[in-house]
Amino acid sequence: MGSQVKYYPFYIGGVKQVYPNVHPGVPKYATGVVVDNLVFLSGMTAQDTETGACLTDTMADQMWVALEKVRHGLETVGSKMENIIKTLILFKDIKDYQIMRKTELEYYQKYAPRLVEDPPASTILQAAALARPEFLIELDVTAVVSRND
Repeated sequence: MGSQVKYYPFYIGGVKQVYPNVHPGVPKYATGVVVDNLVFLSGMTAQDTETGACLTDTMADQMWVALEKVRHGLETVGSKMENIIKTLILFKDIKDYQIMRKTELEYYQKYAPRLVEDPPASTILQAAALARPEFLIELDVTAVVSRND
């Protein structure tokens, strides 16, 4: 018996943004995938889903926008922020670490109080570059659709 896989493409301005529809020179856009009870979201950035532009140039604001996209992505697949079990956070500059963590905590306090006391496993990587030069942060998230605890 195989796993059930459901694919959730991302859209910008109502246009599906997944390979092979991505134009040359434009990075591939992330998708959400659900495999049985596991949810995988990748490429959560501060990119506007209508225009494709980066919405802000500060770490705190980009982190907030990326977390909003995570919340929306989880709700789309029938999950919620409190079901996050693992994060991978890529950012450009180690000096932004404290700002990133502070913003993450503020966001969790507002939208996922359970994660304040019981945070998900997390990997942090400083990347030489992200998908676009204006991006300061990118999130990949693993969650579950529902928890049984």
